[in-house]
Amino acid sequence: MDTHQAAGFDPVLVEVIRYKLESIVEEMQSSLVRGSFSPVVKEAADASCSLFRADATVIAQSRSNPSHLGSLVFSTRALLEWYPVSAMQDGDVYVINDPYLGGTHLPDLTILVPVFADGRVIALAANMAHHIDVGGIMPGSVPTNATDIFQEGLRLPALRLARGGAFDDGLLRVIRQNVRMPDTLEGDINAQISACRIAGRRIVEAAERYGATELEQMFETLIDRSERMTRAALLRLPQGKYHAHDQLDNDGIDLDRRIDIRLAVTVQDGHLTFDFTGTSAQVRGPLNIVPSGVHSAAFYGIRAITDAAIPTNGGCFRPITVKLPEGSLVNPREPAPVNGRTAVMKRIASCVVQALAQVAPERFPAASAATVLVMAFSGATAEGRRFVLTDLVNGGSGASLGQDGVDALATDMTNGSGIPAEIMELSGPLRILRTELAVGSGGAGQWRGGLGIVREYQVLAGPMAFTHRGERHYRAAQGLAGGGPGGLAHSEIRRADGTVEIIPSKIVTTLQTGDRVVVRTPGGGGYGPAEMREPGALEQDRQDGKATETAP
Repeated sequence: MDTHQAAGFDPVLVEVIRYKLESIVEEMQSSLVRGSFSPVVKEAADASCSLFRADATVIAQSRSNPSHLGSLVFSTRALLEWYPVSAMQDGDVYVINDPYLGGTHLPDLTILVPVFADGRVIALAANMAHHIDVGGIMPGSVPTNATDIFQEGLRLPALRLARGGAFDDGLLRVIRQNVRMPDTLEGDINAQISACRIAGRRIVEAAERYGATELEQMFETLIDRSERMTRAALLRLPQGKYHAHDQLDNDGIDLDRRIDIRLAVTVQDGHLTFDFTGTSAQVRGPLNIVPSGVHSAAFYGIRAITDAAIPTNGGCFRPITVKLPEGSLVNPREPAPVNGRTAVMKRIASCVVQALAQVAPERFPAASAATVLVMAFSGATAEGRRFVLTDLVNGGSGASLGQDGVDALATDMTNGSGIPAEIMELSGPLRILRTELAVGSGGAGQWRGGLGIVREYQVLAGPMAFTHRGERHYRAAQGLAGGGPGGLAHSEIRRADGTVEIIPSKIVTTLQTGDRVVVRTPGGGGYGPAEMREPGALEQDRQDGKATETAP
């Protein structure tokens, strides 16, 4: 007998509540993106929202950024360790970003607001947004040359930002004093809080209609049902252990040293175990990742291998064990720097996909670019206005059975957009000279990998601080079922004096007036042997400008 039937609930009502919860988190997400100040949230949508039970179990997630959604679980748990729900008041607001205390990397701030009904907390509304600057040694707070977390920016442990609706002005002043764009950061925090409060109002409306206790019981029903459905889906898979391996270019410090990610996924008795034994030891540069990020990739993997019709909530994540060797890349010791965690997480997720593709190759694509090129440009205008510009540039997705890969798409743990050229140019003295497909960068195959893109920037007024955090400059995305690898990334600085500097994946430097930065992002792997590609498909690629005679 179904749990909701045993509890006396109408199954139709339970489904109504399920879709109500999903609509609430989508409204949260829309409000946060539309109400934010920084382009990285307003344009790239680098933010995510979730609803939790009072015990920090997920009850609904927005369709947004998997890297945030999984990490929000750990941020919420950390906040509750310091501020139990029994001590919360209506109108409270909480914040955290410290990676070693439940956060991810410092630019990602979590905001949490408790939702009260019948005099008690019945839910928690939380979201995470990437902030354009949180201090540190480099504008944009993603320094590729950081050697400890203290160089990366402002660390916020679990803190109460507002008590009963009254904000802690002293804490706000401390935060503003330590960042380069205080108005933008405070505006984005306010957008996060507003989104949580909107969700709170919707939950209260539902509690008033159906009853607070009944609503909490339906939360439990939905979570238990997702767990049962997930375990049943895992039992239908071929049981066994599946391996994957990938390499990161470097850690930003030791530029010639490749970094190994090794993963063994065991499918057994309705359970998944992700074991990272053999992964490289923690590195000097900021390419380490804390456990919350690795778990996010595991959560992503279990949702990818199971039925998409299963409602996503905390029940889906119960059949997971993650083994992380202490002192390794995936479980570093404090104070190791971790601001490059997104680059690592995407490649971990790519390994998860590679391993699970051995379980069900018809359901998974070849490896995607699995990277987002992050660049930060910063300086001052002629009028003295300080600016920080962050651009996020995607590569191609891997091809799959029956379908070419998608060009310039965020894959493997991120779900954001690129920053429009017009927004970049309005925000500082930078000109985007071109944005075009990287011809021939998709892996050859019966189905072609998605293409990366080429983007060129020109500095109109220097000096300008510049950070470039790239990946796949040395190891391509691999094909599947006989498909070829995707194209490698390539970036260079063309100085105004005519000299050219090749960027070895990661760099911190200064740009001068007239300098140009040209980047080419990697492509996805192909699927199936290239000789099996349908007649005319390659010619169509050439007509579309996606291939040439020498670059198929």
